[in-house]
Amino acid sequence: MKKKIKVMTILGTRPEVVKLAPVVHELARHKKQIKSLIVLTGQHRKMVDQFLQLFKIKPDYDLNIMIKNQTLIDVSSRCLDRLSKVLEKERPDLILVEGDTTTAFIASLAAFYLKIPMGHVEAGLRTFDKHRPFPEEINRQMMTLIADMHFAPTKKAKQNLLNEQINPKKIFLTGNPVIDALHYVAKQKKLINPELKKIDFKNKKVILVTAHRRESFGQPFNQICQAIKQIAALPDVEIVYPVHLNPNVQIVVNEMLKGLENVHLLKPLDYQSFVYLLKHCFFVLSDSGGVQEEAPAFNKPILVMREVTERQEGIEAGVAKLVGMDTANILKQVKLLLNSVSAYQSMSKSASPYGDGSAAKRIVQAILKQYLL
Repeated sequence: MKKKIKVMTILGTRPEVVKLAPVVHELARHKKQIKSLIVLTGQHRKMVDQFLQLFKIKPDYDLNIMIKNQTLIDVSSRCLDRLSKVLEKERPDLILVEGDTTTAFIASLAAFYLKIPMGHVEAGLRTFDKHRPFPEEINRQMMTLIADMHFAPTKKAKQNLLNEQINPKKIFLTGNPVIDALHYVAKQKKLINPELKKIDFKNKKVILVTAHRRESFGQPFNQICQAIKQIAALPDVEIVYPVHLNPNVQIVVNEMLKGLENVHLLKPLDYQSFVYLLKHCFFVLSDSGGVQEEAPAFNKPILVMREVTERQEGIEAGVAKLVGMDTANILKQVKLLLNSVSAYQSMSKSASPYGDGSAAKRIVQAILKQYLL
């Protein structure tokens, strides 16, 4: 047998921890064949630590790159400088990155500069609009050019890669490990945020809101908040909005929504509490990418406050609907779900297209086959 494979998993943000945690756990089950290292860039400092605790992940390296009011250039330059030193020291056989964050892209770039192979978890997502989402769409397109192993979550993602002339032998259809993570959390002892006990899930139609995308900042985000304000005026509705820590989000949300009686503005939730909220809400109103995958796992309709989405599978399956960022249209689509039983059931009874909870096993088996056979 060949020597152990040294696999370095690189994390930076909350979604990366959630989606790569099952992969990290699966790598640990193959200690005789794999030496697993974990690097945390700290791109999101306050929001990521609790997720590491939940998934029992202890980084071997913590680069702690986050600074106050950081820009994309700050994150990129600090990440590239500090991460390259770790890569040069450890010289892994493969790095694993997930999705489309600045951490994931810069880690890919550093690995390319040092001629270290890279595996891309959640490869092949596309909107084909470089500014939506920003900077994620360009990040993932450039990561595709660098990647040596492409772990596609869906058939559509795989087809996107094939359309871009990626070698079929380097593409692995795995499902999305976020479904693995949801199964993991569902088995844990439930420690739910006490703020959620104030919400009337029994008598009210609870709408979960997440909104924080960079390309929405400015007038579009004002329109989103105006829509939330008008939705709050509807009867028998409660809105729960865990507010992202970005000042561009915090300032506008507090100016427009703070003090409304049936709008609960919460600090970012731990993942167990977020999963609880997903399971018990009526539907979801979001501009998030990951939530588009998570909500269908609980048969919750999701209205996507974006003009385009890289997760077309949900739209095609009928579990998600693009509603844009216009106040009037958001309000119209929300009223439809609130008032039409048939509209609600058609979205809530569709099957999730994002996986069966075995993505991490498929990813690790592909690595073992690539390096040991």
